[in-house]
Amino acid sequence: MIKNLMVGLALIGMAGCSSSKELITDNTLSKKEKKEGWVLLFDGTTTNGWHTYGKNEVGAAWKVANGTLYLDATNKAGWQTSGGGDIVTNEAFENYHFKVEWKIAPNGNSGIIFNVKDDRSKYKHVWYTGMEMQVLDNNGHPDAKIRKHRAGDLYDLIESSQETVKPVGEWNLAEIIQNNGQLELKLNGTTVVKTTLWDDAWKNLVANSKFKDLSDFGVFRSGHISLQDHGDNVWYKNIKIRKL
Repeated sequence: MIKNLMVGLALIGMAGCSSSKELITDNTLSKKEKKEGWVLLFDGTTTNGWHTYGKNEVGAAWKVANGTLYLDATNKAGWQTSGGGDIVTNEAFENYHFKVEWKIAPNGNSGIIFNVKDDRSKYKHVWYTGMEMQVLDNNGHPDAKIRKHRAGDLYDLIESSQETVKPVGEWNLAEIIQNNGQLELKLNGTTVVKTTLWDDAWKNLVANSKFKDLSDFGVFRSGHISLQDHGDNVWYKNIKIRKL
């Protein structure tokens, strides 16, 4: 009888432990995240909160399936996709911590572009104003042969301090932290880029990059966040942000 009582108490204890552990699924926020002020930018089922750059809604090539927001690049249109185009958040952000998980198709290329000025009448592409954290298949895409063009790099400006990208087809966690002129990029939990924005050193970086002739590149202290259509299949999920 004592033995049965001890077994019963053990089972109750195990049940108590399991019930107290919060189960977190994709595209949801934990209680801790909600308390810290995180908000979702993708609900897992719709494209609400996003639009194609220069348009009012998201193009048909951007689809939602299995809890992911993905680009179906089947129908090419130059270096982009018919019915695709870069998508941007409806809201602009200044000081923030942004997180997203991404995976890329073999030989694929995409990017997370931030501080975008949402004005296509003045700026033809999001990268005329916004900086990019590169999304790339480092082992398959030719861009990977160029320093500062590999996954996790601040594209064409600063290369990652170390390579932490996972093999193609696996999910990567990217983070962009911008706070009062300090920029930090993290890939899979490791800080890979850290720099100061808008000072003389920053201006010198831009002046020696492919963006040197774009007068408004990297100058805006706030802006929209964009997911790039570079003509390749790419998937995103768990897109969230916390204002700082």
